[in-house]
Amino acid sequence: MKILFTGASSFTGYWFVRELAAGGHEVWATFTGNSADAYDGIRGKRVHELGKLCNQIWSCPFGGDNFTDLINQQQEWDVLCHHAADVRDYHSMDFDVGLALSTNTNNIRATLQTLAEKNCNQVVLTGSVFEQQEGAGEQPLRAFSPYGLSKGLTTEVFRFWCQVMDITLGKFVIPNPFGPFEEPRFTAYLANTWLKGESAGVRTPNYIRDNIHVSLLALSYKQFAESLEDSPRFQKFNPSGYVESQGSFALRFADEMRSRFDLPCELELRVQTDFDEPKMRINTDLLNAEQLGWKEKEAWDDIASYYLSEKGKDNIL
Repeated sequence: MKILFTGASSFTGYWFVRELAAGGHEVWATFTGNSADAYDGIRGKRVHELGKLCNQIWSCPFGGDNFTDLINQQQEWDVLCHHAADVRDYHSMDFDVGLALSTNTNNIRATLQTLAEKNCNQVVLTGSVFEQQEGAGEQPLRAFSPYGLSKGLTTEVFRFWCQVMDITLGKFVIPNPFGPFEEPRFTAYLANTWLKGESAGVRTPNYIRDNIHVSLLALSYKQFAESLEDSPRFQKFNPSGYVESQGSFALRFADEMRSRFDLPCELELRVQTDFDEPKMRINTDLLNAEQLGWKEKEAWDDIASYYLSEKGKDNIL
């Protein structure tokens, strides 16, 4: 397929493009920056790696003039994978929902019409389990944050216009991915702490979440994009990984890294006092890892190798 992909510089976006390219698809990835030099840190490393995998188009935000020009320059497209989203200050309760929705859906009607003229009648939109009415868990299924709210509203706007134009919309809902090339979040913190010879602590061990190897998530994404039905209807997939408390997942991660790091990987599960988020939120679609060609041991090996490498150390230290 010829795939137009937004948001490739993100952690999951990088992995999705990587698997789509490995599957033989021609990926055209758009970036808001004006060159690879506009990105630094771990995002810069992902963008550099993507140069080996796909066609990179600069200064090309979704719905903008350059985006429209790119669509028109090609004979046809098979699918739009809209992975990009406004994530500025996404942790903040002051996150601008209206601005994010406007950015995520910029010029959507004209953009979809132009794509349809190029025989593209399939869209894959990335969602999050932390949106309103997504996944399973503590009721009501509210958005975790204003950012999550903006993602859910983005889905509704896409769903409306895709229905109006008889375009197939597939929504791929991400839980908690982890693995090589991620930002310094939970598992990166654990690995960083252990590699410094220190004991790591988990502040929220009682939350029940759905953590998934990003390599397995990416294989699932590729299969979903390849298997969308031609009928213009809404299709959704919520891939699930390790469903357990964050404390149990941290113990799992420690067990897997201990022998690979040759370190004790000590862990303290602290008494949780912060319950600002719903206690449980998980995805619901089980994956057939063998069918996808995914090997769990190799995935854990890759994570350890990444953090032990100089590239990984640059990310977390």
